[in-house]
Amino acid sequence: MNPEHAHRPAGVAPRLAAMTYDWLLLASIFFILTLGLILLRGGAAIAPGSWWYTALLISVSFIFYGWFWTHGGQTLGLRAWRLRVVRTDGGRLSWRDATRRFAAATTLLVPPGLGLAWMLIDPRKACWHDLLSNTRIERTADSGRVARDGS
Repeated sequence: MNPEHAHRPAGVAPRLAAMTYDWLLLASIFFILTLGLILLRGGAAIAPGSWWYTALLISVSFIFYGWFWTHGGQTLGLRAWRLRVVRTDGGRLSWRDATRRFAAATTLLVPPGLGLAWMLIDPRKACWHDLLSNTRIERTADSGRVARDGS
């Protein structure tokens, strides 16, 4: 474990802000993808509940998060809030780690928010998906502003 980052867990507010940034970016990607699909289909709408469309959106989400996590550990939202995802030993995530983290992140959905709220009582400020995937979100070295906020 890298001692510089051993005691620099990310707080709730910066994590939620980073998630919001990433969801906005991902929604934009979904919009462009869907527009392209509709144009390719000659203007025909995609039927609600289409399994292939749902699978496509999940795949795009996984590629989005997985690529950022395995290439520096920062999505654009994490970078904006000076956070990084790493393995619990401080190492970079592999695609296997990213797959586990992405799959474990579904714990945020059932029951809604409980997996994220867990960090309020966890001494390491870990969410369920952090614990299940042996990863953590930490502040980066240049996050002095965040550290002074107490977030």
